[in-house]
Amino acid sequence: MPKAQFNKFIADEADPLHPENSLHTNIERVKHDEASTSQVVISSVAEDILPASGGERDKWSREIEFLFSCIALSVGLGNVWRFPFIALENGGGAFVIPYVIVLLLIGRPIYYMEVLIGQFASRGAVKVFDMAPIMKGIAYGQVYATALATTYYAAIMALTIKYLLASFTPLLPWATCQPEWGANCASITTYNSSVIGNTSHEKLVSSAELYFTKVVLREKDNIEDGIGAPSLDLVIYLFLVWVLIAVTLIKGIQSSGKASYFLALFPYVVLFILLGRALTLPGAWDGIVYFLKPQWDQLLNPEVWYAAITQMFFSLAICFGTLIMYASYNNFHKRVHKDVMIVTTIDSITSILAGCVIFGILGNLALETNNTDISKVVKGGAGLAFISYPEAIAKFKYLPQFFAVLFFFMLLVLGIGSNIGMSSCVITVFKDRFDHIPQWAITIGFAICSFLCGLIYTTPGGQYLLNLVDFFGCSFIALFLAIGEIVTISWIYGVKRFCKDIEFMCNLKTGFYWRICWAIFTPGLMFLVLVYTLINYKPLEYKGMEYPEYIYNIAWLIWLIGVGQLPFWALYTVYKQPGNTFMQKFNRAIKPKSNWGPASAEQLEKYILFMKNSQNHNPEHGWTSRIYDNIFG
Repeated sequence: MPKAQFNKFIADEADPLHPENSLHTNIERVKHDEASTSQVVISSVAEDILPASGGERDKWSREIEFLFSCIALSVGLGNVWRFPFIALENGGGAFVIPYVIVLLLIGRPIYYMEVLIGQFASRGAVKVFDMAPIMKGIAYGQVYATALATTYYAAIMALTIKYLLASFTPLLPWATCQPEWGANCASITTYNSSVIGNTSHEKLVSSAELYFTKVVLREKDNIEDGIGAPSLDLVIYLFLVWVLIAVTLIKGIQSSGKASYFLALFPYVVLFILLGRALTLPGAWDGIVYFLKPQWDQLLNPEVWYAAITQMFFSLAICFGTLIMYASYNNFHKRVHKDVMIVTTIDSITSILAGCVIFGILGNLALETNNTDISKVVKGGAGLAFISYPEAIAKFKYLPQFFAVLFFFMLLVLGIGSNIGMSSCVITVFKDRFDHIPQWAITIGFAICSFLCGLIYTTPGGQYLLNLVDFFGCSFIALFLAIGEIVTISWIYGVKRFCKDIEFMCNLKTGFYWRICWAIFTPGLMFLVLVYTLINYKPLEYKGMEYPEYIYNIAWLIWLIGVGQLPFWALYTVYKQPGNTFMQKFNRAIKPKSNWGPASAEQLEKYILFMKNSQNHNPEHGWTSRIYDNIFG
């Protein structure tokens, strides 16, 4: 049989709801036609359909580099400044209960799924959708969102560098007021007496907050008349951030893998030093108790469960293409379930640990300012890192500069670690597509483009835009595409087929827990989150102010470009398929490409034979039987 004809049979692979089109059926046809030569044909076809890659794909120098890279990616800024504030707003210690449940039903199953599919295919985020070409727009949308995230993540790192350098001064610059800040400024060093002695109706603002808004950001009251010109010092710091990222990625995983040791471990050294310092401060235990004290009535609040799901989703960095990319560099037979357990557990523990550090120090700040309500000294998001925490450190009686340096250096390392993972994901997509271009050229080109895009965040209106892009260009896009990704793997490619891939790759049978989560619980809960988000959607605000109408229009355009990748590439893929009717083209578009499978010719040959021998000879034709067979077959 000619190879082209055999390729056609290989392309008509398993459809979970149409097993009559299975790989077994097609191979059996070949077997009946040319039984004596089938083994030779399979072997030669495996080599013929092997994707051209321009050489062997890079592998981690040591397997532990994959683990450390995943830790550096997942454990980031969200653990330090987002989780403590989200937990406080949603039940304190009681928030841990829905958080753990969501970890088990959504976070860990998706994490495991992405790592497995990336390792099996040894391809980047886009090419991994060769398993269902009609859905490859999901990957393009995810890479688009990831690229946008790298630009504003780097801008936050630029702010961190500014604070880090400022921490080396004899007197922390945010500790005292400047005359140009106005009469309502309250210096941190005299904040207690200022608050007590204030008899005017004018609200006092701490010098830490004014330093952040007036000196660091040079923030505008609104952006109706434009966002202003970039700040020169922030531009320089942004350039330094991208130099660090480019140097780390200049040789791909060979260089980033070595950096992962430091990026994953150093933040914990600092975190435990800060925890030790926090526990010795007066009022610290009050802050920690305030953070962990359960508010059991909040467990019945759907908003709490929504917050747990969204926090878990973005904390683990799932459904952005980064995990698939990292896993694609694993050894094919690596058993990754232990790595997944370690990373997802460490990520959750780190969030709680960081919350104890933050609220221990804020508890001391509340005591120092005679404030019995700790929530009054807490600000969410970037305000927690650049206002509340610096304010608390400035009131330390001993070595405030030392602890400020430690904290902001830790933030820088956390941010760089996450950004390296996201940048590497985008770079890998280009490298897979243009494998003749050297790694260093793609890396430098991406760094330059990202630096130029990030300049808008260094303007006085930069934080307005960052808030907008974070939601419309990242979070909101990722939520839509995540559901598409899960449905693609679980129902178009099929849980049954996926579990057979795992068995071939790792020699492991997939248990009931993973199967039911992938097929039912995870996509179902993610869909409920999407519905809840749409029902409760309100126009995005920044500091209580709505954006101009034209800005909202631009934001929705940013969102549409990301989500619109799915229908665009679906239609294009169907159009490019051979066939005389739309249904013929569509049926081909939902089935794996002929070159789908392990990257090496030897493994691909074994995989084809494995799939042939494991096919069901008497498939059920009822739709309920097919659904059951897809999940548990």
